[in-house]
Amino acid sequence: MRQLSAVDTQFLNFETSTNVANIGGLAILSGGLSRADLVSLLAHRLHLAAPFRMRLAFVPLGLDHPYWTEDSRIDLDYHVREIALPKPGSDKQLGEQVARLHARRLDRRRPLWEMYLIHGLRGDRTALYMKVHHAAVDGVTGADVLASLLDTSPEPAEVGLAPEAEPEEEIDTTEMVVRGLAKAVVNPANTIRFLINAVPHLDEIPLVSQVPGAGLVSRLTRDLATQLSGSGAAEVPAMPRMTVPRTPFSGRISAHRRFAYTTLPLEDVKLVKNAFGVTVNDVVMSLCAGALRQWLLKHDALPEQPLVAGVPFSLRVPGDQSAGNQVSIMITTLATQIADPVERLLAVRDAMRLIKDRSSLAPARWLQELSDMMPSALTGLASRAAFNLFAGSAGPINVVISNVPGPQLPLYVSGARLLAYHPVSVVTDASGGINITVFSYDGSLDVGVIACREMVPDVWTVTDYFRDALLELKFLVEEQ
Repeated sequence: MRQLSAVDTQFLNFETSTNVANIGGLAILSGGLSRADLVSLLAHRLHLAAPFRMRLAFVPLGLDHPYWTEDSRIDLDYHVREIALPKPGSDKQLGEQVARLHARRLDRRRPLWEMYLIHGLRGDRTALYMKVHHAAVDGVTGADVLASLLDTSPEPAEVGLAPEAEPEEEIDTTEMVVRGLAKAVVNPANTIRFLINAVPHLDEIPLVSQVPGAGLVSRLTRDLATQLSGSGAAEVPAMPRMTVPRTPFSGRISAHRRFAYTTLPLEDVKLVKNAFGVTVNDVVMSLCAGALRQWLLKHDALPEQPLVAGVPFSLRVPGDQSAGNQVSIMITTLATQIADPVERLLAVRDAMRLIKDRSSLAPARWLQELSDMMPSALTGLASRAAFNLFAGSAGPINVVISNVPGPQLPLYVSGARLLAYHPVSVVTDASGGINITVFSYDGSLDVGVIACREMVPDVWTVTDYFRDALLELKFLVEEQ
C-alpha cells in the first residue's frame, strides 16, 4: 500500500458538487473501434497502467492521508462504457457529451477512472474519452498511462506478461490510526519548515502575492539568505505585483460544463515562433491571450488590467518515475489588455521568460509544502473554506493554461489511427471558470477548452478566436 501525498489528497479534498477534479482526454480516431477490442487491449496492458489498478483506502476520521491499495479484480465492464451520438454526430454534439461526462464525479469505492467509446461521430471517426482523478495522476504519469494504450503501428505490439507481483504491504486500520496520530505530533515542524521555505516565494503564491509588501518581503528574504550562505548565487528576479481583475468567469462555478476543441497546424505556430524569436509556448500563451481578449470584448467585459494566468509545471527531475503528483503552479500576466497582436506576443514572451528564470534559479515547491503543513484532519475543511472565500472574489487567478508537449509521430489504438488528442482539464472556484490545455501531437496543436456552462455558454467561440489569433499572427509574418 502506498500513501497519497498531501498534494494528492488536496485534489480529493477540494471536490464538492461543483468542483470536480477529473482530468482526461478526448481521442479522435480514424474509422471504427469495437468495445471488445478496446477491453481486450486494456486487459492485456493493465499491468502497465498502475493508476487503473488502484483504489482508495481511507483512514478513520480522516486522521491521515488515504492509501492506494491494489484492486486485484478490475471490473472492465464497469470502467469501459459504450455510447453513440445522435445524428448528425457533429463536433459540437461530441463536445456536449464529453462535458456532461467530465462533470460527473468518479466513484471513490473503485479505481478512479472511466473510459467511454463514442460512436456516431461524423466523418467515419470514433471518439474515445477517458477521465482519471487528479489525485491519481499528474501530467507526467497521466501521459504514461496514455502511452501504455498506444502503439506506433496499426498492429498492436506484443507486451510481456504482467510480472509476478510482490505481496503488497498490508496496513490495517489500527496501524493507519497510529501513523496518523504520530504525524499530528510532528506537524508543527512541518509548519515551521513551510514558513521558512515559503517566505522567499510569497510573490509567486496566488492570492498571497497580491498582499501589499509581499514582493518586498520575498526579495529581502532571498537577499538575506544569499548573504548568510555566502554562496554568491544568481539573483532571483522579482515578480511584479499582479492584480487579478474580475471577469465573467470569476466566482463560484456551477456543476455543469461546456467543452470545445480545435486543432491547429504546428507548422504555422513554428512559423510565428521563428519570425519573432520566441518559443512555441510563448506563441501558445499569446494565442490564449488573444482568444480570451476577443471573447471578453464580445461580452463587453475586457478589464483594463491583464488577466492573471496560472501555469502548471512539473517538479519532476529527469528519470523520476515515482507515483503521485509532483506539480506546482506559477502565475503570470497574459497581456489581454494589449490590442496589437505582435506587442501582445512580445509582452507574453517577457512575462514567461521571467517565470522561467525564477523556476530555474529557485524552483518553487510552495504548493507541496503548504499541503504538508496542514494537519490531515483539517485539510478538507481548509480547502472548502478557501474555495468559499475565492467564490466571493475575483479569485487568485483568472484562468489556468497548460501546454503539454506530445509525440510527433502517428499513434494507434487497437489498429485505429489517433487523429487528435484534446485534453480535458479542471475548472474550480479558485482557478476560474475556464481552462485551456494544449497538447502537441504529430504536427498539430490539439486544443481543449473546458468551462463552466453558466459562465461561458458559448465556449466554441473561444476556439474560433484561438484559430483567428493564429491566422492574424501568420498573416503579419507573411506580410513582412
